[in-house]
Amino acid sequence: MDTRNATVALLKEITSPDALQEVNAALDSLEDNDAVDAAVAASEGIARLEAVRFRALAQLNRHRDGASSVAQEVAFALSVVDGHAAGLVSTAAALTTRLPRTLGLLDQGQVGGYGAMKVATATAWLSDEDARAVDEVLEDRLPGRNSEQIRKAANHAAMMADREGAARRTERHRAGRRLSIRQGEIGVASIEVEDGPVEKVAAAYTRIDREARALKTGGETRTLDQLRADIALDLMLGGQGGKAERSEVFLYMDLNTYLGLNDDPAELAGHGHIPAALARHIASGPDTVLRRIITDPLSGQVLDLGRDRYRPTTGLDEFVRVRDRECRRPGCHRPAQTCDLDHALPWQHGGHTADTELIDLCRRDHRLKDEPGWTYRLAEDGTLTITTPTGHSYDSTPPPLHEPRTQEPPF
Repeated sequence: MDTRNATVALLKEITSPDALQEVNAALDSLEDNDAVDAAVAASEGIARLEAVRFRALAQLNRHRDGASSVAQEVAFALSVVDGHAAGLVSTAAALTTRLPRTLGLLDQGQVGGYGAMKVATATAWLSDEDARAVDEVLEDRLPGRNSEQIRKAANHAAMMADREGAARRTERHRAGRRLSIRQGEIGVASIEVEDGPVEKVAAAYTRIDREARALKTGGETRTLDQLRADIALDLMLGGQGGKAERSEVFLYMDLNTYLGLNDDPAELAGHGHIPAALARHIASGPDTVLRRIITDPLSGQVLDLGRDRYRPTTGLDEFVRVRDRECRRPGCHRPAQTCDLDHALPWQHGGHTADTELIDLCRRDHRLKDEPGWTYRLAEDGTLTITTPTGHSYDSTPPPLHEPRTQEPPF
């Protein structure tokens, strides 16, 4: 048997049903904590196999000199749609040339294939030199992160590597906005505004969500998801949808960035980082209301809020939402303004209504917190530690609004 056939045979042997039969048979005897560990071990193994698959696809792409037909062949061979196949091929090429450290994380089982595709997409527009620099920066930031966290981290690092290029790329993306329809099962379809301006999309969702919640009274049988869909369609078809009112989009931007003294990326709650030029554009809108947020220069965390605003402050409730920015469960990115305010330590068990003990949780994660075996602990520095029923712990801390500083630059 030659080397090529031996390689394929070895892969088939490693992943054959016979090789896994003993493992599968033993799963029924596992306790719940061991079951979680087994799932983690399996995911690490899958990541390593995905690294093998990416290398194989890169080899195929090299043999074909990058021909566009490679994606179609991969789609056939792997039984995936063309768009996903093209993403696999382009990611394979990037990992084996420009992103060797991310590929190394796949080899170690610390990042999955889907996360690696997010890194490849975020760095596709960079030069080879900048892509390798971003790859080095991300090496310590990706393990243990889900795909959405990886997307945000990779996009931020890419913007920091080429800020002018990020602004041009954002303009191209926004120029490519479009409305698409996808036919679903019998009697249903989906409509989507693709690559719309993020501030408009966020504001539109906030308005629709607010009106849906206002209609969700005792006699309303529709779910919130159904109400949101009905209101959105009603508005697009010329209806009123509900009471019109100003919607809030929370944009976090350094004063120096706003004044044009630097080009540090800003953050749009629920979305992630955006280029400084776009942030300044949003902040200069005719209906924009600016707020002063005082941060700790050494940590970048929120300490206090300015009180000048178009609507009276709600005090503690507002402070916690602005501080947290998003749902505090690690990996959840629902904006804090749509979340529930909850006690880390239940009030009936001795919790206090203070900023040091309040957190934002979306409705789903609020309910999860009340499930048996889940514990939430909030440290003095704002770190939330969530322990699952199997004893696995995960930390969540709002990212700083800016990098730690020793002093403010002069104006």
